[in-house]
Amino acid sequence: MSKYPQLGEEHELVRKTAREFAERRVVPAARAIDEGNYPRDLLREMGDLGLLAPHIPQEFGGAGLDFRSMVIVVEEIAKASPALATVAEVQGSMISYNLYRYAQPNVREKWLEDVAKGRKIVAFALSEPCCGSDAAAIQTRAERRGGEWVINGVKLWITSGLYADAYLVAARTGPPELRHKSISLFLVERSRCIETSPIKVMGVHGTGTAEVKFNDCVVGEEALVGKLNEGFQVVLDDLNNGRTCVGAIGLGIAEAAFAEAYAYSKKRTAFGRPLAEFQVLQHYLANAYVQTEAVRNVVYLAAFYRDADDPSFPMYAQLAKVLGSRLAVETTRVAMQIMGGFGYSTESRVEMLYRDAKATEIYEGANEVILNTIYKFLEKAL
Repeated sequence: MSKYPQLGEEHELVRKTAREFAERRVVPAARAIDEGNYPRDLLREMGDLGLLAPHIPQEFGGAGLDFRSMVIVVEEIAKASPALATVAEVQGSMISYNLYRYAQPNVREKWLEDVAKGRKIVAFALSEPCCGSDAAAIQTRAERRGGEWVINGVKLWITSGLYADAYLVAARTGPPELRHKSISLFLVERSRCIETSPIKVMGVHGTGTAEVKFNDCVVGEEALVGKLNEGFQVVLDDLNNGRTCVGAIGLGIAEAAFAEAYAYSKKRTAFGRPLAEFQVLQHYLANAYVQTEAVRNVVYLAAFYRDADDPSFPMYAQLAKVLGSRLAVETTRVAMQIMGGFGYSTESRVEMLYRDAKATEIYEGANEVILNTIYKFLEKAL
């Protein structure tokens, strides 16, 4: 039995598998990933173990489990490499789910198993130079020409953009003034019409973050994912899954940083005694533990609501994202302070976690925009 009421014994078995994989395969590779190596081989291995898209049915390459399993995997992987966890959550919780639920049958048959197994990488191409959090303002266009669609536009900050085999592209298929009511999604296979350029970022190195240009990319009607001009609802569905997983990534980062700082405080001495004997550091560690346990329960509850198809899920997905990302940033900051100069050095895992943590407050929707969304939920509920 799990000690968390939102989880069952099967979820702890998933955690055990994910943790063993992370310790055996991801920890030794984490530094190379942080130096820029894209973890394609590890994604394939996760797929073979059913860890990349565990909530997808087995006949499509998943493990036939649930979304809580997805969240637990992401949490455990994030302890070792937040970058790999970021790529995995997009590939698993967003792309795989999207193809399973919204893609046309022939596209689903062609792509989903390979995506869920990590044999093919699909990037989620939403953000643009003009707009990130204001996704309804995107400018990339898809124009119908005969029985085909021609796509032109530029996407920015695209995870896996450098290495993707295809892109799930949000494009405008109607007048800009209709905003979210004139957006559709298309699966665009990589070809000569696509240009990619690397983007250097502060953290989560190795994720293949890129600018992606679409130059007269031609796709057929079957490439439409979801209904015409109703792609924005699909995007929101994806983002709610992703935001819950970002909460789990933040949780994993915080747990890893706490473990590093706690161990360091036990072995490092100052003024003739271990750091752990100083009350101020005891308070730092105790407070980090309190916050982590509180956030953990919100993240797990959001995933539970997702599995139960509970109407509370969209709200709790936002809560999980905000709280998990804040936890990651604050706990890594405190861990670095406890560890002092060593924590600040590039020899420390906390230094990597500190850089990676900041991204969680930005991607899958900046926290400030998500707070606006939470307020809208409150207005409806109160």
